Amino acid sequence: MPNEGAARRPVLVLVHGTRMSRAQWEPYRALLPDVDLVTVDLPGHGARVGEAFTREAALATIDAAVAQARDLAGDEDGGGPVLAGHSLGGYLAMMWAAGHTGALRGLVLIGATADPRGPLTGVYRGFARALPALGTDRTARVANALMRALGARGEHAAALPDGAAYAALPAAWDLVMSEVTPDLLRVVECPVVLVNGQLDQMRIHVRRFAAAARDAQVVTIPGASHLMPSTHPQQVAAVLREAVLGVHRAPRHTT
Repeated sequence: MPNEGAARRPVLVLVHGTRMSRAQWEPYRALLPDVDLVTVDLPGHGARVGEAFTREAALATIDAAVAQARDLAGDEDGGGPVLAGHSLGGYLAMMWAAGHTGALRGLVLIGATADPRGPLTGVYRGFARALPALGTDRTARVANALMRALGARGEHAAALPDGAAYAALPAAWDLVMSEVTPDLLRVVECPVVLVNGQLDQMRIHVRRFAAAARDAQVVTIPGASHLMPSTHPQQVAAVLREAVLGVHRAPRHTT
């Protein structure tokens, strides 16, 4: 749900990553007190863990969130909100933005600059196929322990999901691998911020994505991995704040 408080403030839509939920972003309300947040649960995640993950349902979720953000902000000039997503959420945000040219003030992609056509694809497809044998609960315990070891604390650690969240993973990754390319950014009119951790494997093709975008900024968070929203929240919040407040300070140009 969005923050309650003064209207007509900058609004940021946040889309979570694979197996996470809107709870991933709850600690950011305190970190971004001058921005209203709209968060979502993607199908198959969070409160919607029993739902099938489909392309249509995922993009409809972002549709509804952007509409909610526009209502919250008043959006008198039609500029739209800033849309940000982490990992799976970043790729879905990119897909949505490419299909709604001119609908956003800004787009922030966090840990979402590995070209799904690249060599990492085989690794991720193999992991998805191996999940039944590995066991989702066991995999969740290992993954969550790793996130805590890398720095997830307090509310960020409490937001880590259980094994049920893995059910949507194969369908979600298949969608990304089938439809996402850096070329999606060629039609996006708003500024794009590409955020990666220094140790994030998903930054491997950041130059391709930056070259495809009309107006791109590349940000690297020192010492951070792919899990940076949970392990480096202060740094991620600072990037989000600048992305949101920066586009609201600057005049909006359309092409």
